[in-house]
Amino acid sequence: MRIISGSFRGKRINAPANLPVRPTTDFAKEALFNVLNNQFYLDEISVLDLFSGIGSISLEFASRGSQRVVSVDQDTGCIKFLAETVKELKIEDRVSIHKYDVFQFLKRNTQGSFDVVFADPPFSFETEDYLKLIDLTIENEWLKQEGQMVVEHSKSHKFEGHPNFIQTRKYGNVNFSFFELKA
Repeated sequence: MRIISGSFRGKRINAPANLPVRPTTDFAKEALFNVLNNQFYLDEISVLDLFSGIGSISLEFASRGSQRVVSVDQDTGCIKFLAETVKELKIEDRVSIHKYDVFQFLKRNTQGSFDVVFADPPFSFETEDYLKLIDLTIENEWLKQEGQMVVEHSKSHKFEGHPNFIQTRKYGNVNFSFFELKA
């Protein structure tokens, strides 16, 4: 895995092979950031990265100047690796890491609202789990009024019926569905 753009562009992130991760491909990540870059000034936003794993998305946002990135994952190895990487890059002032079950974390908002909420749950998630994740994020005000939630998922999940759904974009085997608060 590598950081695609920003101040850490080209930096390789080599996670230990024993970690339970499925990092977003560079192709999909680049496409996602092209979409987000057309909607936000990435150096002015706050980001909540759920199921952050080794921090591929968190580090990409930080590299592009995002002011506040909060990463949440429950795997001890992933959290430790991400913390070491954040320290190595000297971005501890902008990236905070929380070892937590994502659903428990979302039940009580102690962090405020975010411009972008990104979630990359395990592909084994059922549609009901994705819907619970989306609803908890919206109901507990994790998302700012002008913000967007992006959920990475396989093609077997469809969210067009969700009231906050905007669109789905497909990049290879990766799908990103976008959600926003309705006025």
